[in-house]
Amino acid sequence: MTTSLSSAVKGLHLNLDRAGSWIAPLTLRVFLAWEFFESGLEKFNGENWFADIQDSFPLPFNHVPATLNWELSMWAELICALAILVGLGTRISAIILIVVTVVATAAVHWPADWSTLSELAQGYAISNKGHGNFKLPLIYLAAFMPLLLSGAGKLSLDALLARVFWRRDNR
Repeated sequence: MTTSLSSAVKGLHLNLDRAGSWIAPLTLRVFLAWEFFESGLEKFNGENWFADIQDSFPLPFNHVPATLNWELSMWAELICALAILVGLGTRISAIILIVVTVVATAAVHWPADWSTLSELAQGYAISNKGHGNFKLPLIYLAAFMPLLLSGAGKLSLDALLARVFWRRDNR
């Protein structure tokens, strides 16, 4: 009984490992692509409000005109989201969107005034009640880490191109 249970657990782990190398990165890619493409579309269809927060941007973005920051952010979110969705240039796109997220966190989501860790912790929320709002950007940054460190996974254009070029190099 214990041997068959142990074999079943091992088999389950093996199958989950096989599926995970295909599905886990794809799940992160779809989630992040959706979120960032949606944000880029809002900028594409909206009005530039970056002038109101330009002084909050970290160096060097605080020295860039608000219009250029808006355009850079919008196009990074739109193009990199599509690239991440299909898994093309995933690591580069992840780095670009990590920079966008860090800038957004510094300019918009980080609490403006805090003097204790307790006050800072109030900003770890998803709300519009003040105190900052850096929980969601932190979730995005955590979700980017596997894509940055391990790549797009087997179900991606990056993997397909790697297989094609690896075969060509080994001939």
